[in-house]
Amino acid sequence: MPPLRTALLQSSGHPGDPARNLKALDAAAERAAADGAGLLIAPEMFLTGYAIGDRIQELAEPADGPGGQAVAAIAAAHGLAVLYGYPERDRMRAEVVYNSARLVGPDGAELANYRKTHLFGCFERDAFTPGDTPVVQAALGGLTVGILICYDVEFPENVRAHALAGTDLLVVPTAQMHPFQFVAESLVPVRAFESQMYIAYVNRTGPEGEFDFVGMSCLASPDGTTRTRAGHGEELVIGDADPELLAASRTTNPYLRDRRPGLYGSLT
Repeated sequence: MPPLRTALLQSSGHPGDPARNLKALDAAAERAAADGAGLLIAPEMFLTGYAIGDRIQELAEPADGPGGQAVAAIAAAHGLAVLYGYPERDRMRAEVVYNSARLVGPDGAELANYRKTHLFGCFERDAFTPGDTPVVQAALGGLTVGILICYDVEFPENVRAHALAGTDLLVVPTAQMHPFQFVAESLVPVRAFESQMYIAYVNRTGPEGEFDFVGMSCLASPDGTTRTRAGHGEELVIGDADPELLAASRTTNPYLRDRRPGLYGSLT
């Protein structure tokens, strides 16, 4: 199978202005599609902005709300899948909001929706309810794509759960801030190697409210290399998730085969 060309949109967009963020996403999708990408990934909370305080409740919407429908139209118009972060309002309990990421296919149909399970800091714990489904996956371009959000990837158990469930490409929209840039620099490539998968880590950038996002988005490879990496500013970078390299790396590196689960009971 051919590689899945993957575009990483490193941007904080326009916090508090979903309409402008959708225009930015549409422009990025056009560029990504022109470069042959089959998947475009936007950062955590891209639809609305991350540091928007009480406006999270105002701007939250169901998965298939107006913003979701607009993203689906963008994906279909450019013929590529789109993964984006947004605040998701629970349909049954309007006061409940999740920090979510939604994947729509190149025809605009929803493929998966994931709710962040590990909330970071007082800001997130005050604004969101944690999700309770650890592994969410979809089939795309011959690969099994899994979703985590930001802090989730810093727990090795989360990534290993995806590995054991067959995830080939783990997409991680994020809002990684100073002084934790080592996560993008070092931790994400190690996670990709130790669990034998691609990881697309897609960050916000620059100051936003009380935060200063570090950028440094990357596509980390199962062979321990980084296929593409952004700098610290607004950028669209593209890399390939290659099934052949993935298969070869899994043959060479036996971590998953050499596990001894019977020894690990104390971890849970």
